[in-house]
Amino acid sequence: MSEQGDNITYYLEMHGAEQVRGKPLPDDLQVVECRIKQFQLNRFLYQLVGGPWEWTDKLSWSDAQWRELIEQDNHRTWVAYHQGAIAGYYELQRDADGSVEILYFGLAEAFFGQGFGGPLLTHALQSAWAWAGTRRVWVHTCTLDHQSALANYQARGLQLYHQKVEG
Repeated sequence: MSEQGDNITYYLEMHGAEQVRGKPLPDDLQVVECRIKQFQLNRFLYQLVGGPWEWTDKLSWSDAQWRELIEQDNHRTWVAYHQGAIAGYYELQRDADGSVEILYFGLAEAFFGQGFGGPLLTHALQSAWAWAGTRRVWVHTCTLDHQSALANYQARGLQLYHQKVEG
């Protein structure tokens, strides 16, 4: 949080795949798309990765709500593995206009500081741009997230276009 106790939400975007400033995946980090949709896995990943950052908005969701989000054709999920363990994940959701949101992105707490954030974000951005019809990729983060989240997004080529202060 900021010194005043306010939470600042940052909105970032990019408009072309050529804007991605990538970091290659380390050999020991595998990223796999979950082609068979299982809302229970997404709920687990949301809790695993979001726990330290107080991701709480979906904790009270019913199975039906999770299923409705995850089983849409415009929703995709990838999981990163390191030595067989879940190191992180991301979800992409595309709207009818071709805007792809990085809906959720992050590392499991055991993998903080190992240099996986930049490569995983690169993978997320490249996956978003590889999705036929994508015209824009965007994400939001806030001061409650990991202190390096905003810097990682900007380092990979996303540009800040809006911020909102809540306090």
